[in-house]
Amino acid sequence: LPYLCSRIILPLTVDEYHVGQLWAVAEASKNETGGGEGIEVLVNEPFNPQVNPPESPLKANGEEFSSGQYTHKRFYLARKVPGYVRLLAPKGSLEIDEKAWNAYPYCRTVLQNPKYMQDNFTLMIESMHVQDNVNIENIHNLPPKLLAQREVIYIDIVNDQLHSASDYDATCDPRIYQSVKTGRGPLVGPRWWENTDLPIMCAYKLVTCEFKWWGIQSRVENMIQNQERRIFLNFNRQVFCWLDKWHGLSMDDIRAIENKTKEELDEVCLFGGYKCMIIFFPFLLVIYCTLLIKISGSFCLLFLSTLFG
Repeated sequence: LPYLCSRIILPLTVDEYHVGQLWAVAEASKNETGGGEGIEVLVNEPFNPQVNPPESPLKANGEEFSSGQYTHKRFYLARKVPGYVRLLAPKGSLEIDEKAWNAYPYCRTVLQNPKYMQDNFTLMIESMHVQDNVNIENIHNLPPKLLAQREVIYIDIVNDQLHSASDYDATCDPRIYQSVKTGRGPLVGPRWWENTDLPIMCAYKLVTCEFKWWGIQSRVENMIQNQERRIFLNFNRQVFCWLDKWHGLSMDDIRAIENKTKEELDEVCLFGGYKCMIIFFPFLLVIYCTLLIKISGSFCLLFLSTLFG
């Protein structure tokens, strides 16, 4: 599934979600950093057509976004692997670069491994946030050929089954939570977003994954797509159930919280140990592959093909 469009329905306004998701990222970074890896912020500054422009125009829902905030970060994953792997891993193979162009309500994030896999690995997430309309057919303006390859799924923060029992947190269950500040929740029913007075928005997330290694390409791409679904579900359950903690904050408040969090974590990866491992597990497994293939040859490809299957 090279193109997966997730439609995440939330009982929030688009402006509220802007604050809520940034607050939740900062909070999750503190809660989930155990064993987290170092991060180097290479660039954090505004972008426009002349400064830090994206490789292709930022377009969604008939709009083009030409300015916003650009960040370039580098994740160091060496501490996620045993010492012998660090010694044997090819130079640069345990570093991931993340480039993001945030022009909310649109955002594009691109993950790559430029020092090792180069153009053989790209994970791109394009997000567009829209009020009320949860059924825009081609919000990301895909051409017909790519549109035919796209799969659409709805992520229901109330009724979707969690990936595992360990993902469940009763304090982040929308079926239980009720906001004191707004009165929203608990959310009940198979289509809770219909016939309601609640504000309803949709986060449209297009995940494009390219992993160009023969023998395991489609399996790795599918694994990454599945983990992205898991992240989207768990994270957005948190955003809603933490509503009373962030509701009423301004963007200035959020920037102050982000700066404080950055200092507290001493440049620890904002994805945190949990999220970082979910995203990069398939990539780290392939690094193991590289080392095994050097030792055992084609037998390892057969083993890995079975493993990913």
